Amino acid sequence: MPVLPVLPNAKQILPGASFTDRFAVVVHGQRLDVGAAAERVFRHRPSWIGALMALRNLLVRPFGLKTRDEDLAPELERKGMFPVLSQSQSQMVLGLDDLHLDFRLLVELKELGGGRQEVSATTLVKPHNWLGRTYLAIVLPFHKIIVPAMLARVAKP
Repeated sequence: MPVLPVLPNAKQILPGASFTDRFAVVVHGQRLDVGAAAERVFRHRPSWIGALMALRNLLVRPFGLKTRDEDLAPELERKGMFPVLSQSQSQMVLGLDDLHLDFRLLVELKELGGGRQEVSATTLVKPHNWLGRTYLAIVLPFHKIIVPAMLARVAKP
């Protein structure tokens, strides 16, 4: 799944983001709404992704990054571990603001016609300091594997 150009409006979601990428998958013969698409991204994630996330949480907790449910805005609806910050008919913004960086995941749904829909995931990150930039550099190789793997699950009913 290739990295696609970031859509112009995505940068308004997190002004000042220094990292952005976008992956997409085309879904055939299903009628998804953006909530269902986002739910599928996080539903039944492969066990290897769960293991990586558990390791990440263990390693970053001493540095003050949010890792527990009570750290993650429990009053907000969530998809996976990420709070839903806003939602429209065609897009959902999930994300966290943390001490070292701010993160947004923009899930978008686009009708292509002929019973096809494009579901995309755009990631935006705004590091605040050297620890945020270091964290981003460390997780980036994993991110480039995890996001396409999770996005591919959208096509599976």
